Amino acid sequence: MKTHRNTLYVTTQGSYLRVERENLVVRVDGENVGRFPLHMLEGIVCFGNVTVSSFLMGRASERGIGISFLTERGRFLARVVGQVSGNVLLRREQFLRTEDSHEAGRLAVAFVGAKVANSRAVLLRCLRDHPNGDGRDALRLAANALAGSLINLQKGPDLDTARGIEGNAAREYFGVFDHLIVAQKPDFPFGGRSRRPPMDRVNALLSFVYSILTHDAGSALQAVGLDPQVGFLHRFRPGRPGLALDLVEELRPFLADRLVLTLINRRQVRKGGFDIRETGGVFMDEDTRKTVLKAYQERKQEEITHSFLNEKTTVGMLVHLQALLLARHLRGDLDAYPPFIPR
Repeated sequence: MKTHRNTLYVTTQGSYLRVERENLVVRVDGENVGRFPLHMLEGIVCFGNVTVSSFLMGRASERGIGISFLTERGRFLARVVGQVSGNVLLRREQFLRTEDSHEAGRLAVAFVGAKVANSRAVLLRCLRDHPNGDGRDALRLAANALAGSLINLQKGPDLDTARGIEGNAAREYFGVFDHLIVAQKPDFPFGGRSRRPPMDRVNALLSFVYSILTHDAGSALQAVGLDPQVGFLHRFRPGRPGLALDLVEELRPFLADRLVLTLINRRQVRKGGFDIRETGGVFMDEDTRKTVLKAYQERKQEEITHSFLNEKTTVGMLVHLQALLLARHLRGDLDAYPPFIPR
């Protein structure tokens, strides 16, 4: 079983990362500000103006530690990895199934079904915790609509129909997402999903956490020998990690959306921690990014019981376990891919 290791997120601008013996050392303005044993690291994520020594890149590649470079706001730029594990037969099977509309449709339905079920669970959780909330009627209607989407998915639709169901379910879910925010509502209004750039503070948080989760999914898929660019639900597009996005769909309600709601409702993030640009785009400042990343790391350490494997694991291991189960399905060891739906 793969052990849970840490991901190092470097957000301080002007940082320089290098190796001293078996440690990664972070230097800022000529002074050492952090030291981390390499054997404890799973990945390194650099935001903005962060420099990495070539020796560290080589050592990290040897140890299977991926180094990702993102803009200061979280948009993916590049990734440095070592030799890809797994075998060519697994990747060949992955490529063949993406060209088979029936097989691609089956996997797309699995990803979409888990996303819809987990989104519905977020709405029902809010109804349980706040039974007398102002938006309870809208939340119930949306939860019922998502239940209808799940029934339609059980009919085994084709790929295009599954995408249509996913789109409708997402509109229902995000149409009531504002009701899930029960604290700081005037400071964190949500009128719908917006990207590139996010147009409010809630969207800024969602987009940032989705980017980090997509990075983790790409790393997990590479670790089991799959190509994170070649997806089933998300089809080929240059520069888009299609399979990583497929995997993220089922996990983001449980991991990302709930984290963002917790940060807002527990007042761990504040209105003043965001910058509004002339274009209307909203972005987190450095302190808020650090708060979000710290909360994300803490969330990954929480223990749960995996619904399919019936074993205790950490939230952070979910993406690796799902990547492994997907690889086992593509190899023929599992008749169907079991998406993650918590008990």
